[in-house]
Amino acid sequence: MSPRDRRRDWSRLDESDVRVRPGRGTRPRTKRRPEHADAVTAMVVGKDRGRWTCALGGDPKQIVVAMRARELGRTPVVIGDNVDLVGDTSGKPDTLARIVRVADRTSVLRRTADDTDPFERVVVANASQLLIVVALADPPPRTGFIDRALVAAYAGGLEPVLCLTKSDLASPDEIIAAYAELALPVLVTRQDEEPEAIADQLHDQVTALIGHSGVGKSTLVNKLVPDADRETGVVSAVGKGRHTSVTAVALPLPDGGWVIDTPGIRSFGLAHIEPDDIVAAFPEFVEAAEECPSGCGHLGPPEDAGCMLDTVVADGSASQGRLESLRRLLSSRAGIDESPREQVGE
Repeated sequence: MSPRDRRRDWSRLDESDVRVRPGRGTRPRTKRRPEHADAVTAMVVGKDRGRWTCALGGDPKQIVVAMRARELGRTPVVIGDNVDLVGDTSGKPDTLARIVRVADRTSVLRRTADDTDPFERVVVANASQLLIVVALADPPPRTGFIDRALVAAYAGGLEPVLCLTKSDLASPDEIIAAYAELALPVLVTRQDEEPEAIADQLHDQVTALIGHSGVGKSTLVNKLVPDADRETGVVSAVGKGRHTSVTAVALPLPDGGWVIDTPGIRSFGLAHIEPDDIVAAFPEFVEAAEECPSGCGHLGPPEDAGCMLDTVVADGSASQGRLESLRRLLSSRAGIDESPREQVGE
């Protein structure tokens, strides 16, 4: 019998003659990810074109450039995030670490493109304060923008602080009175003085700054961070020609803390914020809000005839001015009684 015929005679074959091709199921893929026990923690202080500038341990003297690890997928990484890094964390020129984890955020400054856009964008993470910079003159203050910034702060878990600049050109009394019921810290500065009160407020804090063009925000940042231009250049060195004025950047304060300049924020769409997110910042009204009808916007009659917030004022647990201030913020969130320009905060 020829060898060929022998191969065809199945009765003469044993297990040594059988050739088995491994199937796909013989090497099951695992979803286990490396634990990266040797990862080091850092704060994201800059971002440009797929590269993140990070400060190891929050130390501005230990700067590392990193990319997002493949296992993170499209997990967003924004300024202020606390991340874990592996790889080359020496910070030497032409080195690149990898971001393998993003820690849970304690606060978020979010916005949408406008009030009809359902896609929210996280601009800053883990800031403890939001410094709302407004000029008293040239340009004149816009209360619509202030209200919207307050809404974003309350909903995102940041403590808002109002900074009124150029007090040498106009009195701050009217603006201060308008927000007196909110127990909002208000700091007043002028162009010919050093912002000592603001420096004290920002000491050892992570503070996000927002404000319109021309209100003196850049001047303020340069006074708070004497090397602001140099620091911005270092953070943006990972980019390739992009000007840093279009992105947020975290700058270290000389005596401790960080200031996050956000010149790219030109509008505060609030489509992602629900009325109850704002009410939560007013503890005396929270319990009554739970008794409101489903879908209540808490604006009161005629928009929300069944709103229960008025009962809190009626029983003396809150002042009428406090309720009016809350409803002004709710109206700003809903886009009511605002000019188009103030509504988008441009």
